[in-house]
Amino acid sequence: MKRIGNLYDKVCSLENLYLAYRKAKQGKAKQYGVKLFEKDHENNILQLKMELENGTYRTSEYSIFKIYDPKEREIFRLPFRDRVVHHAIMNVIEPVWTSVFIRQTYSCIKGRGIHDVLKHLKCDLNDIENTRYCLKMDVKKFYPSIDHEVLKGIIRKKIKDKRFLSLLDEIIDSAPGVPIGNYLSQFFANLYLSYFDHWIKENMHVRYYYRYADDIVILAPDKAYLNGLLTEIVFYLQINLNLQLKRNYQVFPVASRGIDFVGYVFYHSHVLMRKIIKKRLCRKAAKLNKNTQITDKEYKIRIAPWLGWAKHCNSKNLLKKVLKNETILRF
Repeated sequence: MKRIGNLYDKVCSLENLYLAYRKAKQGKAKQYGVKLFEKDHENNILQLKMELENGTYRTSEYSIFKIYDPKEREIFRLPFRDRVVHHAIMNVIEPVWTSVFIRQTYSCIKGRGIHDVLKHLKCDLNDIENTRYCLKMDVKKFYPSIDHEVLKGIIRKKIKDKRFLSLLDEIIDSAPGVPIGNYLSQFFANLYLSYFDHWIKENMHVRYYYRYADDIVILAPDKAYLNGLLTEIVFYLQINLNLQLKRNYQVFPVASRGIDFVGYVFYHSHVLMRKIIKKRLCRKAAKLNKNTQITDKEYKIRIAPWLGWAKHCNSKNLLKKVLKNETILRF
């Protein structure tokens, strides 16, 4: 495998740092930290450039808080200047890392995402004979469990620029595991499982495989085959990546249960909205229906996130039942 060098100077260039600055502040211009940086952004960017070139840049102290929806997570937040550095790194390295990912990896990659996996999974389920059974699994405490030394080794399979590697190492070692909230963390996490993806496709010759972050779905015609594959996967993850699967992994017939994945439940003949999303839609619609002063336009704006989900599944009957009137369905 060809390893790539001469990356560090590209990261440190003024042109790249200004581009990173513009990307980092998109949608966040009103935040206090962004406003503070903007007051003297030219000198702040020059200061970052000097620190990067001198090798004196160090990750700032994190502020840590918890969120509880949809489940409890510990979120790590960095000052805006560090986010600029992360974007500067991604501007240079994203094409290199994206080239490592197989097509069936969907999270945090431009041009992919939930709608991409939805399209492919719906299409593949037309092959009913070879998709009768599903193995569904995810990794236990994935982000906190990522081993720094293993991650550094994976990065070094593709990169040889010593100064760039030193910068990445410092960022990786700035927090335990891979901190949820860092811009780079999603790409580190994706990269961590990238060679597992290749092993699944190239060594185990799995035909129907889909990964979104650490959520994994595998389809096959035979239940016994999937149980045997599960044993191999558990061993691979433990030995090579120091990861464990959650105990809630499942092998089941698609026809009777459906595949609950990326916000939808997939069957061979149709796709439904995930139950929790459907409940939120019903609660939101019920609240809006009681508001007699709201216009249809405002109603549609407030219900738009759920209409977006509904657009990609079999939801016409549901929407007719819960929405105020059928004109809202014209999306």
